[in-house]
Parts: sequence; structure tokens; C-alpha cells
Amino acid sequence: MILSSKPNGTMAKFGYPGSLIHDYGRWVVLLRPHQATLGALVLICRDEAEAFSDISGEAFAQLQQVISDIEAGLSAFRPYQKINYLMLMMVDKDVHFHVLPRYEADQIFDGTVYADAGWPAVPDLTGGVQPDAETQAALVAALKAAWPGTTGE
Repeated sequence: MILSSKPNGTMAKFGYPGSLIHDYGRWVVLLRPHQATLGALVLICRDEAEAFSDISGEAFAQLQQVISDIEAGLSAFRPYQKINYLMLMMVDKDVHFHVLPRYEADQIFDGTVYADAGWPAVPDLTGGVQPDAETQAALVAALKAAWPGTTGE
């Protein structure tokens, strides 16, 4: 399996490198620009693969650590009640997941209320908040600071 050293189209669409929370080599974790729920992320594989079954063994092996860090980082950022991993890949062809922490109650970040409109059922991807660039940068910084094994920089 070919590992691309360049950002793929899905990474670019979701704001890489400005939205980068953590780079694992085979996977990157990015802030999802449209926050369907507070702390929504995109987990994108760097392998040149358009089907989950086509990613490398190295990417599959690394996924366990990435998922563990996502759950620990999001929990440290803002404790959530549930977490959803959605692999939709209808528009963006590269292997990726939308990661949505789910909250029973509204969350506030930087003075803005983030409601989980779909709680306790299927997440509402059309709802949520589209933060401005300054708030997105603040969210990236806050998530990096909460990420396991990092100092927030």
C-alpha cells in the first residue's frame, strides 16, 4: 500500500494543515470545520485507498492507538456521554471517519452554545455551528492541549 507524503483531497477539504490536531503518520486527526457537535473531528487515512479494506496493515495496526488517543483527548477536552464514528465516504473518496462526541446537554465554547440536535438518536450533521477562523483556531489549540502525550504545541 502506498503511503502518500502529500495531503490527500480529503485532508485539504477539511482544512489541513490548519485544522491538524495530531499526525500519526498513517492517520491524521483534524478538527471538523462544521461542528455538528462540539469537538467534532475527522480521522483521515494517508494511505492511497478508497475502501476501508484496502488500507495497509500498518494503518490498521496504528488505528488502535489513534482511537484510544481520540477518546482520551476528547474526554479530557470535554467529557462526552457517547462517541460516534461515521464512515460515510459518499463525497470524499479517501478513507476517513467523522468522529462526533455526543452530549446530553448543550456545551459552551468561547461564548457559543453547541447543541447536540440529534441526541439521543442519530447525529444531525446538518445542525451545529460553523465557527469562524478564530474560533476554529481556538478549538484546535484546546484539543491539542488535551491530546494524550502532547504539550498542546
